[in-house]
Amino acid sequence: MTEEHCVLVLPGWQGSGPDHWQSRWERLYGYQRVEQHDWMRPLRGDWTTRLEEMIVDAPQPVILVAHSLGCILAAWWAAHSRHAATRVRGALLVAPGDVERPELAGPLHGWTPVSMRALPFPSILVGSRTDPYCSFERAQALAAAWGSRFIDLGARGHINAESGLGDWPEGHALLDSLVNKTKD
Repeated sequence: MTEEHCVLVLPGWQGSGPDHWQSRWERLYGYQRVEQHDWMRPLRGDWTTRLEEMIVDAPQPVILVAHSLGCILAAWWAAHSRHAATRVRGALLVAPGDVERPELAGPLHGWTPVSMRALPFPSILVGSRTDPYCSFERAQALAAAWGSRFIDLGARGHINAESGLGDWPEGHALLDSLVNKTKD
């Protein structure tokens, strides 16, 4: 997969710790994390600029693997970058955080409104029925707005390290299906 595509990992607010499936995938498959300047106080403009730099500098077309706030970042970036349709081949979007919820508005101010434009590349959105940061219905609505195929993962919390997914091979199979679908 990495010979034809550069896989960029977009963690959410506070980053992804060593036991998170995103960090495990980086170690297992050599995927590259989009490092942000400040994981604790994320600024949408800074995060968007960093993502743009990474995508423009990538040696091959890009596949995005986003979690939580990373999903919101991917959608915002795609709505504003002239490179979205040409440099990105697809995105796996997992457990988007609903930054429009009152309890997230304070710590994540500046991240609203959420882009509701269709993504210019194929995508899969994986949602959980018990995500404390995004209702199941909101996850479905985001998938519909973004034109993403929706996967119901059941009651898996925020689909993070606490969800007990380990290396999450089922998630990687979804990524593989997305990559195989986007091959020219």
